[in-house]
Amino acid sequence: MKPFAAVLAILALVFGLSLAFRSNGNGRPTQAEMEADLICVTCHAPLDESDSPLAQQMKAEIRRQIAEGWSKDRIETYFVKTAGFGSQVLAVPSSHGFDLLAWLLPFGTILFGAGAVGLGARAWLDRRGEPDEAAAEPLSPELERLVDDELARFDA
Repeated sequence: MKPFAAVLAILALVFGLSLAFRSNGNGRPTQAEMEADLICVTCHAPLDESDSPLAQQMKAEIRRQIAEGWSKDRIETYFVKTAGFGSQVLAVPSSHGFDLLAWLLPFGTILFGAGAVGLGARAWLDRRGEPDEAAAEPLSPELERLVDDELARFDA
């Protein structure tokens, strides 16, 4: 049980650090940060990699909003709700509601897989310590003579 607790502690630490280093959304974002965090809905590429006409319009709108002092959250809310693109415009899913599954499901899958591998390894090691019944029984004299005859035939 201790290895499982250690894995849980490590995953909690990684998840906690990822949340700590995430932007709080209240600061003033940069153009590059916003372009990396938003997706062009026509070509489904990050804005910083897209040259579609819609991406160019979105980049211009982001420049204007940053110049006016908008926060990251306000800009994202504008593109999701006001511009009508929905949550598909966000490169990173939100961390609440149904989108929380996008954050938790990979960790849950890793934990489940690690647990299954651990249980399988424990069962394998437990069975490995038991002697095999067929290997423990000696051969009968008649069967041993037949095996020796066959081996002698192959040696010749």
